[in-house]
Amino acid sequence: MDKFMLAAYEEARKGAEEGGVPIGSVIVHKGKIIGRGHNRRVQKNSAILHGEMDALENAGRQPAHVYQEATLYTTLSPCAMCSGAILLYCIPRVIIGENETFMGEEELLRSKGVEISVLQDPECMALMQQFIAESPELWYEDIGVEAALTPEI
Repeated sequence: MDKFMLAAYEEARKGAEEGGVPIGSVIVHKGKIIGRGHNRRVQKNSAILHGEMDALENAGRQPAHVYQEATLYTTLSPCAMCSGAILLYCIPRVIIGENETFMGEEELLRSKGVEISVLQDPECMALMQQFIAESPELWYEDIGVEAALTPEI
């Protein structure tokens, strides 16, 4: 795991330790992390604080060119909301820890010219699989799905 994905993974572990959903993200500009975050929907009683959104919030206001030169690292494939933010800020590259437990809007991002790399990192997968097994209702809430309507994992 490279140092930036490791930083995203550490954010995901923080989320798990806080009782939230273990998804982490960092935004890198010119080799430096400018924003880091983790899913804090539970902790902040928020509808929108996914890992990517928290990282963007923590990066603060940046000139457009900074985001246009940045790479976003995330432990899990970005959902529609987070993909919309990636497109809004014209982030050109997204490195994804894994997309087996959840496939987000990768095709949409690719169709808009975003370079996507999926690592299928075993540690990212194990973290999510454990969380989903232990907290399925919270997981389904996070992705906006009724648990009764989803197949067993």
